[in-house]
Amino acid sequence: MNQHFVREKRIDITTLTNGLMVATERMPEIATATLGVWVGTGSRHEQPHEHGLSHLIEHMAFKGTARRSARQIAEDIENVGGDINAATSVEYTSYTARVLGEDVDVALDVLGDILINSAFNPGELAREKGVILQEYAAVEDTPDDLIYDAFMETAFAGQAVGRPILGTPDTVKSFDEATIRAFLAREYTPGKMVLAAAGDVDHARIVDTADRLFGAMPSVASQQPEPGRYTGGERRISRKLEQASLVLGLPGLSFKDPDYFATHLFAHILGGGLTSRLWHEVRETRGLAYSIDSFHWPFSDCGLFGIGAGTAGADVRELMDVTLDCMVQATQDISEIELIRAKAQMKVALLTALEAPGGRIERVARQSLSWGRLISSEEIKKKVDALEVEHVREAGRRLLKGVPTLAAIGPIKDLPSLDGIASALRG
Repeated sequence: MNQHFVREKRIDITTLTNGLMVATERMPEIATATLGVWVGTGSRHEQPHEHGLSHLIEHMAFKGTARRSARQIAEDIENVGGDINAATSVEYTSYTARVLGEDVDVALDVLGDILINSAFNPGELAREKGVILQEYAAVEDTPDDLIYDAFMETAFAGQAVGRPILGTPDTVKSFDEATIRAFLAREYTPGKMVLAAAGDVDHARIVDTADRLFGAMPSVASQQPEPGRYTGGERRISRKLEQASLVLGLPGLSFKDPDYFATHLFAHILGGGLTSRLWHEVRETRGLAYSIDSFHWPFSDCGLFGIGAGTAGADVRELMDVTLDCMVQATQDISEIELIRAKAQMKVALLTALEAPGGRIERVARQSLSWGRLISSEEIKKKVDALEVEHVREAGRRLLKGVPTLAAIGPIKDLPSLDGIASALRG
């Protein structure tokens, strides 16, 4: 296993004079090229009146530029067999494309066009607002999705980091071209952007093209978002549904926290697979839920740990009691074999992500934006391998000292009080 973690390919990095970073990784065995632009801006960088704007801008990038209609954007990529996509998260927005190596210039030209020259035509803007409102309505009608939005909003009450990425009907309807362009001028700055490419790529050629497309962007001082402040609390939504959806959470850690990996392993041992404690006790032994899992979502300055499950209304209390017992017990007696297994699963997940060009460029972009440097697989492996059982138990105990967050929807009248949950976690 060790040999795979040291087989890092060469990554070439050039920073343009305006601060935009270009990173490429040539993979001789790959005939395609995957490339994209990551912007260190997401939903948490929005002001209250801009709630949902990052997501709308991501959508509007494909709706026409000064040179291309929406149809032409799609045709120029698909005519060479490629595909193009974009995504918005709490802290990042990405625009990616995959083509044959010989068509890298086509993909770069389209990416540059949609990022620099989007037209924001009023008709297209109105239509895309309607699409997003339909997306919003779909979430409202889907308890499994709605509950996680409620969970984040409750854990980080009144803050951008906790707001749903989609925005609200009122904010989405209010957006106009002036609002969009002001946000882009403030947030889409070259110092917060990374162009990454992997596969059949040539670094010098991509740098030259990037300089032509993005080099004229003005260098603007970056603005830091409001620091995340975990608040905790509860949100209960009673609805006449067949099943209750529950998420229980605690304050997590930033991915820059020294205890991040120990916390991640604790979450995995507790509810990260078919051998996890929660899966065994809740699903296999008691049949209380179809699935249950635990997770740890790290951000640049804060984080959120949680456990999510769905169950019948009659089983809500037992599910919560069993979950709380498992959490407390794990802080006391996680075993060496559980830790070894969790470490192995973490390594497999890391290596699997790096086997595809898309995973490799995402790693490069995120690490560059978050750390200002690349972190090798070997460095991560050493940190993970250095952890011992007591480190992971202590990470769990640290979690359980926090104020809980509870989000629940459906037949939930039998759920214990938040104070009762907090008391159980304290043992």
